[in-house]
Amino acid sequence: MLIQKHTKLLVSIAVVLPALVLLYIYLQPLVNLLTYDLFGLKPDSHLGASINFFFYDTVKILILLFLISSLMGVVNVYFPVERLRVFLTTKKLYGLQYFFASFFGAVTPFCSCSSIPLFIGFVNGGIPLGVTFAFLITSPLVNEVAVAMFLGFFGVKATLVYAVSGIALGMVGGFVLGKLKLDRYLSDWVKAIQTNTERADEQWEAEHTPFVDRLPIIITEGWNIVKKVLLYVIIGIAIGAAMHGYVPENFFTQYLSSDKWYAVPMAVILAVPMYANAAGIVPVIQVFVAKGVPMGTALAFMMAVVGLSLPEATLLKKVMTWKLIGIFFGTITVFIIVLGYLFNLIL
Repeated sequence: MLIQKHTKLLVSIAVVLPALVLLYIYLQPLVNLLTYDLFGLKPDSHLGASINFFFYDTVKILILLFLISSLMGVVNVYFPVERLRVFLTTKKLYGLQYFFASFFGAVTPFCSCSSIPLFIGFVNGGIPLGVTFAFLITSPLVNEVAVAMFLGFFGVKATLVYAVSGIALGMVGGFVLGKLKLDRYLSDWVKAIQTNTERADEQWEAEHTPFVDRLPIIITEGWNIVKKVLLYVIIGIAIGAAMHGYVPENFFTQYLSSDKWYAVPMAVILAVPMYANAAGIVPVIQVFVAKGVPMGTALAFMMAVVGLSLPEATLLKKVMTWKLIGIFFGTITVFIIVLGYLFNLIL
């Protein structure tokens, strides 16, 4: 019975995976057929361009998102949070702990607000504050959602630059903030927990579950991620489609063009009051770039939107004083601006 169940699972994967790949390859002709032949819209009309953009990008991003979410599910299953916590608090890593925390932030599907409970757990579990900052910085910036959408919108080169720089930002930001010895600015609530809680050595026991038995759970969780961000994807792509079809070409370049030295800091400062996750903002960034905004300026705007938000600051108030929140936001803002200028040079 178990063998039969495994066989059905593997056969289903063998059928569905090639079907998704073929759909991805032939998606644009199919969308053109739907938009221009069945719906009768004109390719050169504002509505036709917007509808075509919406259908194509929505399906493309959902396919990539499901595949990459499932792949990252394998990483998450075999590299769980508790194992990371024990690893970072018991091993001599000679600075590599910043990389591990930042990398873990990159492979976990959290926005800035949903990553804060893990941040609190890390602080209360005895992980150094700088290492927890490395996780908090990278977690909303780089995840399978952002990577899937970037890969679909901008290609391999831009995706690699974005992912590597996001992880590097977490490492450097965590290291700098750690060296500033900011533990005294944690809230009294956190200090009380750290003082009164006895920390026993916790052992992580590996689960010797065969991979084929884990696979249905991994695929289900990958689909659950897609469902959780589906609304953000649709809203973000809808906004991007409207901008793509109706916003004049020179609207964004007028204020954020490469010949304006203040474009990058202006993009970052304007982004902070906003809040969106990667699924909602990446389609908008694609339109920015299509309208002539330099890639570095657009990326800086996106990083500030997903990584420096007012809701995040509100939640962080539970574990930090306003002074520490200000230091955290100010430091990351400077790093994002520097990255924006760097991106404009290399992309």
